[in-house]
Amino acid sequence: MEIDFSRLAHGLIPAIIQDSETKNVLMLGYMNKEAYQKTVETGKVTFYSRSKQRLWTKGEESGNFLNLVDIKNDCDEDSLLIQVKPVGPTCHTGADTCWQTENKSDFGFISTLENTIKTRRENADSEKSYVASLFEKGINKIAQKVGEEAVEVVIEAKDDNDHLFLDESADLLFHYLILLQAKGFELNDVVTVLKGRQK
Repeated sequence: MEIDFSRLAHGLIPAIIQDSETKNVLMLGYMNKEAYQKTVETGKVTFYSRSKQRLWTKGEESGNFLNLVDIKNDCDEDSLLIQVKPVGPTCHTGADTCWQTENKSDFGFISTLENTIKTRRENADSEKSYVASLFEKGINKIAQKVGEEAVEVVIEAKDDNDHLFLDESADLLFHYLILLQAKGFELNDVVTVLKGRQK
């Protein structure tokens, strides 16, 4: 990838650092030509420090390196998206990101649903909440519901009604998320197992 540093202000290009797995943005830094070249050559992300007026490799003191996975230039060729595998926290404060957020996988609506299940469980009112009532009935009832929904998914899979198949699939996933929490886990724990099986 060729970058024309001469057309950039002060010869610096903004570098957005993103975790290659979680897709969370970890930090923003700047690179000059030398920092970019060193990053590509060493596989460790190196910036140009505007305050220290020198190159600095992230982690050179802390050991919290950013191991390079991929670099992309944007359509205007004036900013980089750098995907990394971070070693430890990224921010100098010790936080995962420079926005003080946790660097964990987010599954969008599914993560929101997991949080809703957790809230309903913690603020249990079994007369108003179906989720709370399931937790109140215990693990056997929750596991039974997952089994029932799984059978219904199999039955609908053999028919031609896609609407019913998707409805039952949604029911199965919903109850499975409840079962995971009843066992003290989240979907991310299952994803970790799957990643461990990847060849």
